[in-house]
Amino acid sequence: MTAGTDRPAFVKPLVKTDPDVSRLITAENLRIENTICLIAAENYPPPAIGEAQGSVFTIKAAEGYPGSRYHAGCEQADHLETLAVTRARELFGAEHANVQPHSGTSANLAVYFSALEIGDRILAMKLSHGGHLSHGDASSITSRCFDFRHYGLDPNTERIDYDRLLDQARSFRPAMIVAGASAYSRLFDYTVLGEIAREVSAYLLVDMVHIAGLVAAKVIPSPVPESDFVTFTTYKTLRGGRGGVILSKKAHAGKLEKGIFPGAQGTPSLNMVAAKAVCFLDAMRPEFRRYQQRVLANASEFAAYFDRLGYRVVSGGTDNHLVLVDLRSKGISGRKAEKVLASIGIVVNRNVIPNDPLPPEVTSGIRIGSPAMTTRGMGRNEVRMIVDMMDRAMVNAEEENALNRIARQVRGLCRQFPVYSQTLDS
Repeated sequence: MTAGTDRPAFVKPLVKTDPDVSRLITAENLRIENTICLIAAENYPPPAIGEAQGSVFTIKAAEGYPGSRYHAGCEQADHLETLAVTRARELFGAEHANVQPHSGTSANLAVYFSALEIGDRILAMKLSHGGHLSHGDASSITSRCFDFRHYGLDPNTERIDYDRLLDQARSFRPAMIVAGASAYSRLFDYTVLGEIAREVSAYLLVDMVHIAGLVAAKVIPSPVPESDFVTFTTYKTLRGGRGGVILSKKAHAGKLEKGIFPGAQGTPSLNMVAAKAVCFLDAMRPEFRRYQQRVLANASEFAAYFDRLGYRVVSGGTDNHLVLVDLRSKGISGRKAEKVLASIGIVVNRNVIPNDPLPPEVTSGIRIGSPAMTTRGMGRNEVRMIVDMMDRAMVNAEEENALNRIARQVRGLCRQFPVYSQTLDS
């Protein structure tokens, strides 16, 4: 130890140990502060989450579960995981929770492989209509292990047609029905989905990876009462660190535990389990509910203002934190819009729209999410300012001077609503 400190002598600040990585971290911090993030899958966790993620719990190997580990020295690890599980169950009203999955996709895989046999049938939402890769897309390993069929959206309403879904379920007789999406702006009817699943004797898995924070705050309906399994991540609307979680009925707990360990993972990332525990506690506070109400209000304003400026909003609006915008009326592709908006400091992702005539690498749309900008303290007035800047940038996509002027306005707005820094470098 060095004199006068309890830090090991070999510990040096990162800037001295690895100046290259240190510079990248500094540059990323400046990027975050000086750009407006509208990625629906991103958010800004509070500093306490970062403290938990960077804690000494990153060191400990702890294969197994509390009280039944394959390594010694897990006393604090057991307390930590038990705390995280208890909080998750309380927050979501679940019978059972597993906080070990490393991601949302690994959580889905664990459910599939614990509840089903290889080759079993699964009915899930089509990726091009808003689903997720891990719901049996051809590019995912899931499609190589199970027999997937996909349901889509009604071409007129761009919403789920539950009568059609029921017909598919009766015909296909799946062992599992998956509900959940990465780019669907409307609510799922969990009561109807539960009825359909029970009629065909299928498990119901709800992947609420995007909307977990909204569910935790009770500003939208919860899938937990109707579902056999619910999976989610903690870093989107839930505003926590990276990682996945599985909720389930108690009857499924045993096979699910084995599905995670030793089935799919080794030791859990205990530092991330610590971050999950902090995240769950934060989500129990009244201010978290108020935050999620603002997330919904801001998303609704995005939809209304894009519509007012002549853009077509997929399904006509939103019930959650995201908006899917069809750009064809403006004569610009999603790829082009993504690039132009990034150049002025507004970060979005290109996204296919239902029945998109353009390929996924180009797309006719963009996906807009309100969680991160809401975390900064921005509200409806700022939403209108942001949409106006986005519109002017996309209309003037080839005008460098116009784009430079808008970029300065974006930077000025960012300075008014810092993420972590109170002062920024010029």
